[in-house]
Amino acid sequence: MEQLHTELKTLIIDVLNLEDIGVEDIDTDAPLFNDGLGLDSIDALELGLAIKKTYNIVIDADDTNTRQHFASVANLANYISQNKA
Repeated sequence: MEQLHTELKTLIIDVLNLEDIGVEDIDTDAPLFNDGLGLDSIDALELGLAIKKTYNIVIDADDTNTRQHFASVANLANYISQNKA
């Protein structure tokens, strides 16, 4: 799971062009939005597309649980590991 956390942090940095942030700067359990990393809804869309491309997992934007899946790196990693073929 640790490796998946690192992969996701790298994906977030690459996809969203967060040049001033390193993998070690992203707390696995910290919120990705608002007070945490400060991502917004457009970032979430880009990240969702990158996850689809990288892990072949579709995160349904209309699903009521989507906000929970995107809450932190840890939540995203759990969702991906549960849904990977």
